[in-house]
Amino acid sequence: MAVERIRWEDLPERTRRQVETETGTVYAAETVSEGLNSAIAAILRTESGRVFVKGLHRDYPRRWTQDREAAINSSIGHISPRLLWRVEGEWDLLGFEAIDGRHADYRPGSTDLPLLISTMAELGKTTCPDVEIKVAEDRWRPYVSNLAHLAHFAGDRLLHTDYNPVNILIADGRALLIDWAWPTKGAAWIDPACLITRLMASGHTAAQAEGAVRDLPAWREAPVDGLHRFAEANARVWAEIATNDSSEWTHSMNTAAREWLKHRATL
Repeated sequence: MAVERIRWEDLPERTRRQVETETGTVYAAETVSEGLNSAIAAILRTESGRVFVKGLHRDYPRRWTQDREAAINSSIGHISPRLLWRVEGEWDLLGFEAIDGRHADYRPGSTDLPLLISTMAELGKTTCPDVEIKVAEDRWRPYVSNLAHLAHFAGDRLLHTDYNPVNILIADGRALLIDWAWPTKGAAWIDPACLITRLMASGHTAAQAEGAVRDLPAWREAPVDGLHRFAEANARVWAEIATNDSSEWTHSMNTAAREWLKHRATL
């Protein structure tokens, strides 16, 4: 469920003063409309330069996503904006380097896709840091028909898992991964599998979507049965989400997940 977005000016004055101890005077703020996981998301023009700030109220049930994003940033600085500071109090805010770029285009034929695949190849080499993070076996446990299938999902790689195109920033000929609200430790092939349904929701067929990720080492090593079991679990996840949120994008993802499962069943 999306978090209601507020403006920088709506934050308590005390919270804004906390941020200014890190940035110097804030001269202007531009709210970022994209993204679902943060109550505040804005580009600040400050005495020390531009910065992207995101965060949640301390009482928000998923505030722990801030902890995870902060904990892993040092491991992903080569493929994501760097974390500059964190302030905690009534609000928990993370300040990142502001990157001039645009969100990825996932449509068939997009030149953004090779850039994303290159970044995912780099991420696929990244061992999950020793921080408190959800493991794939636990995350998808409620959605498998046989717990023995979870063995396919186990691994030591750091996964992003939320490949919504608004979480991919295209800048200077590179694709950067942003909004690490759902990092997971697991098998490296899970990330390409998560991307596939996003590509299908943007107009790719199942075969085209799998073709887009075929050069990733993690995908080439994926067990056929593991992919089928993940497709089953993924379809159940999106069916549940679509039941609770009837928006157009959840319907598209639910449809894509079902179609991918049908495709995997033919292989």
